[in-house]
This record gives sequence, C-alpha cells and structure tokens, in this order.
Amino acid sequence: MKKKVLLMGKSGSGKTSMRSIIFANYVAADTRRLGATIDIEHSHVRFLGNLVLNLWDCGGQDVFMETYFRNQKDQIFRNVEVLIYIFDIESRDLDKDLQYYQNSLEAIRANSKDAQICCLIHKMDLIPITKREEAFRALQERVMNLSGGMNVKCYGTSIWDETLYRAWSSIVNSLIPNAKFLENELDKFCRVCDADEIILFERITFLAICHSTPGEFQQTAEDGSTPKALLPDTSRFEKVSNIIKLFKLSCAKGQAQFKSMEVRSPGFAAYIDVLTSNTYVMIIVSDTNIQSAAVTLNVNAARKHFQKIEDTRS
Repeated sequence: MKKKVLLMGKSGSGKTSMRSIIFANYVAADTRRLGATIDIEHSHVRFLGNLVLNLWDCGGQDVFMETYFRNQKDQIFRNVEVLIYIFDIESRDLDKDLQYYQNSLEAIRANSKDAQICCLIHKMDLIPITKREEAFRALQERVMNLSGGMNVKCYGTSIWDETLYRAWSSIVNSLIPNAKFLENELDKFCRVCDADEIILFERITFLAICHSTPGEFQQTAEDGSTPKALLPDTSRFEKVSNIIKLFKLSCAKGQAQFKSMEVRSPGFAAYIDVLTSNTYVMIIVSDTNIQSAAVTLNVNAARKHFQKIEDTRS
C-alpha cells in the first residue's frame, strides 16, 4: 500500500533535515552537512512492513516553486495523501512563504481534494521559551486565515527536541489502515499484563503508533485533585521515541544491536522489547508484585497474535 506524501516549503525551512532524522537515522547535529534539495527528491520508505510512504521532498528555491505551480502542478499535486507544508518561524520573507502555501492549497484542491493538510511551524528552538507559544499562535492564525475552511493541522516543531516526533507520529498514524483495531487489541493486551500503559513503536523510525492507557496512573491529593506536577507528561511518547532512537544509534556505532531494555525506579518499571518484525512495545507497570519474567512471558505469548494482525493488514 503506497501513500504519496508531499513535503513543501521555502528553501532552508528544514524539510530535508526532518526527513533525514525521522527516516534516515540522522541525529540533529549531522543535518548541518545536508545541502539544499535540487528540484524534487523522491524516496520510498517502508513503514510497518506493508505501508510505503512515497515522499516527495520539493526544493524550495523560488525558481523551483514557480515551476511547480506553472508547469508541474498536475504531476506533483495529483494523488497526494498528505501535504506537509513547512514554515520557518524566523523566515525573512514570510509573505512569500504564505503565498506559496496558498498556491499549494489551490493545487491540492484541484488535484487531491481529499488530501490531509499539515503545517509544521519549524525551528521553534530559535524563539525564546517564554515567547514560543505566542509566536506559534500568531503564525498559526495567519495560516488558518489563508486555508479557506480546509481542515488544516498545525504543529510547532524543532529537530532538537521531541516535537518533531510528535508531529510525524500524528501524520503517519493517520495513514495506517485499521489503526483503531490495532489500538483495541493493545487495550486487551494491556489488561492481560495488568499494565498502567502500553505503547507501540515502529521499529525503524521508533515513531509511536498507538497506545493503551486503561487506568488513571497519576497520583491524587487528599482532596481528590491532581497536582500539575503529578499529571502524566503529554509529550512522554515522543520523548521516549527521541531517547530510544538516539540510544539505538549509539548501539549501532558500537557494533551492537538494540533488542530490549528494562528500566526500574521506586515507583514503576518500564520494559521495551520486540513485539513483531516491525514493532517494539513498551510496557509500564507500577505494581511491584509483577515480576519482569511475567512481563517477558506475556510479550512472548502476544508476539504471534500481533504478528498475525500485522500480516493480515499487509
């Protein structure tokens, strides 16, 4: 199953860097050596075995952008599943960026009217922390005003933190067939393991695919309220993606292969292990009576079932 994903945005906005980090195992510091994309760079990325992302990374220099809209509109914008438009939050020519975005939407309406539209407001790390939300909202408002009522999702991203993984997890997950069924099966597995939470990750990219959180695992005060400091981190999946992927790359540099991991603290234990040929699973358990051997047995027992689901979807 092949899905066409179009990456567009002005030259230097960060399209190739983010693609290289997510799909080509680059670390953020290594992207400095990447050159500008010339014209259109095609790549096919296999995701979860059966889903193939046909990535079109379109060079953002003015001469190329003008050609796309003047001579190649039907070819580039036909059969698109997702248009990902990247804005540089510190662009020196934002008006032109927005004009190109508007041109892209018009071409999508004409050639792929059912395509999803995602805008990544990128390089947020360049904005002081106290001003990031304000800067993001301001540009988001301008983008939405030009979107003509289309269903557009905006994400603030940076290659230096987990926000990039959050955006791409959301985008790719929307392309996975029968994702809801997979989530339901993960709910059953979570109950069998008596786990607080289970997260499924794609093997190569380590993007979070889906999760199951059947219970409330935050602590509550005597009055029944939940202190903000004790609420689950809403970015926890993406942070794990970022950390584990960097660890996997470190293992590879040392000629070692990452397979599984167990992390323990006084309050919980976390287990990461291979589940299928294309996925890893992370199991969070706070019950100290549950031994690691029991978790391992459950994972071993579940592998055949989840592999069958994966093969059926191929």
